[in-house]
Amino acid sequence: MPAHELTPPGIDDAEAFLHAAHIEVEGRMPWSSNATFLVHATVDHVTHPAIYKPVRGERPLWDFEPGLHRRERAAFVVSEHLGIGIVPPTVIREGPYGEGSVQWFVDADHREHYFTIHEQRPDLHHQLRDIAVFDVVANNTDRKSGHVLLADDRVFGIDHGLCFAAPFKLRTVIWEFAGEPLPDELAARVRALAVDLPTELCGLLAPDEIDALRYRATTLATEGVLPSDDTGHRYPWPLI
Repeated sequence: MPAHELTPPGIDDAEAFLHAAHIEVEGRMPWSSNATFLVHATVDHVTHPAIYKPVRGERPLWDFEPGLHRRERAAFVVSEHLGIGIVPPTVIREGPYGEGSVQWFVDADHREHYFTIHEQRPDLHHQLRDIAVFDVVANNTDRKSGHVLLADDRVFGIDHGLCFAAPFKLRTVIWEFAGEPLPDELAARVRALAVDLPTELCGLLAPDEIDALRYRATTLATEGVLPSDDTGHRYPWPLI
């Protein structure tokens, strides 16, 4: 299910709503390495919470250029293009502290994360596998267990600022599906992504990152199975 189908009554289009909304900061989210704010997005007296990550709140990184908000948007674009809907609607816009990403807040059960979902909800393993596929294609370097959310039997992935680097540097806690074949329909979508990338990505990622994204998608679709970690080192820290 694409993420845009999750809009509640009174809101026709989550992306349009986030673009048009008046943004009011509620407070800063705890335990975030970069400045991350819980905000209220309001249009015509209709309010929904969102997560706002301004560029000016980013810590400098040696391996990623400033502007992680563009990668957050790119993650949403790729997720929607693949038809898996694992990334909540995300836009780039001005906010109280300047330009940044604004992402639809998912009202999740925060007692749950990847490890608990995998152990207790085998009925949701196909959604977890979708996240594993996304992470390979997006070259996610930071898929912690806590970056997987559960809400109303839907699994979501968040915090995608450290994706889409050109060098392969996948780091994830999701290795239980290594060696499993991709369903034919999903493999076809990954192949289609490689052949015809969304044009918006060219304004969000560097040319070498676009080439690497195309290569990863082509390789995954051709091999038809999720990769394994032979080194045992491709894990983020902390794990949760």
